Amino acid sequence: MKIKISTIIPTFNRGHCLPRAVNSVLKQQIDLSQFDLDLYVIDDGSTDNTSTIISPNEKLSYIKTANKGVSAARNLGIQKSTGEWLAFLDSDDEWLPHKLALQMEVVKKNPTLKIVHGEEFWYRRGVRVNQKNHHQKFGGEIYSKCLPLCLISPSAALIHRTVFEDVGYFDERFLVCEDYDLWLRITNKYQVGFVETAIINKYGGHEDQLSRKFFAMDFWRVLSMHQMLKSGKLADENILPTREEIKRKATILLNGYKKHNNMENYYRIEEIYDSVS
Repeated sequence: MKIKISTIIPTFNRGHCLPRAVNSVLKQQIDLSQFDLDLYVIDDGSTDNTSTIISPNEKLSYIKTANKGVSAARNLGIQKSTGEWLAFLDSDDEWLPHKLALQMEVVKKNPTLKIVHGEEFWYRRGVRVNQKNHHQKFGGEIYSKCLPLCLISPSAALIHRTVFEDVGYFDERFLVCEDYDLWLRITNKYQVGFVETAIINKYGGHEDQLSRKFFAMDFWRVLSMHQMLKSGKLADENILPTREEIKRKATILLNGYKKHNNMENYYRIEEIYDSVS
């Protein structure tokens, strides 16, 4: 019986680069005698030419919704898809040809794994750039390594469906760092597989990236870590690192709020800081 992999591409006004993402999925070099692939493009209310450049077929589904954000789009894709394994690809990124094959080879060698990611090539404004040391990727038990910043790219993640049934979907309340929040919930319970060679091209530097619209990303990370603490589901060994990282990030945020006289979120972060001190 074939293993089915469903790929989910959320998109919003990315008609200029969406075909590159779609084609990188359709051109995956994987043994189709063993694997069945399908693709779901979730159009999150685009107003550009997105609807005219996608040609749905039995392997490619196109679903257009009202604009609700990337988390809602990904979650809808999870609900609509039928694959045992779920892969995600941001519409401005691109898979390399052996991406899925390399990840499934890791799973074959380690059948208890439920999530696999991999190394990335980074491009900014069309130019290849080197990742900084603190962006180094890892496999294994990596919860504590995921606390400072997001170390798993959605575009590089391959996740077994049962993981979402266990830890929940993307949190649609998060305007950004929704992936960071999910990785904390997953890595708290699951070991992570890792492909040491690059499996995606990750493109950055364009004006419509969410990370360019939100400057205090750590606000959302503190909220996520605090949720983890309150959930009562944190593994014992992960409680202290979470508390310490909350205090570290909250201190930086509070100092920044005072410096720039921006008190909108000051008292919320102060309350969280006090609760873990």
